[in-house]
Amino acid sequence: QVQLVESGGGSVQPGGSLRLSCAASGSIFSINFMRWYRQAPGKQRDLVASITSGGSTNYADSVKGRFTISRDNAKNTVYIQMNSLKPEDTAVYYCYALAKPTDRGPWSSYWGQGTQVTVSS
Repeated sequence: QVQLVESGGGSVQPGGSLRLSCAASGSIFSINFMRWYRQAPGKQRDLVASITSGGSTNYADSVKGRFTISRDNAKNTVYIQMNSLKPEDTAVYYCYALAKPTDRGPWSSYWGQGTQVTVSS
């Protein structure tokens, strides 16, 4: 099995920055794409950013130009640098990975436990 552990959440004032990390561990043969999602209270979980194993990225329109997703394949870790944070960025941020625990196993979805990001003055 693959475990994902996020870190780096916290509270910050509007205009501030945070960097989240998500490390994958356990039985890992290969990781395809990795993503960050977020879920605000009473709202659905939304895709924030995505990165492939080759480094291609995509972003939600609401975070383009402010957030940057990156990845260290050697460490099986994905990051998201969040700048110019706004109160509407407040949410629980979840890491996601599409991975194979073994070479013959299927591609499966894995989620982290989530980390809280609060943007408030």
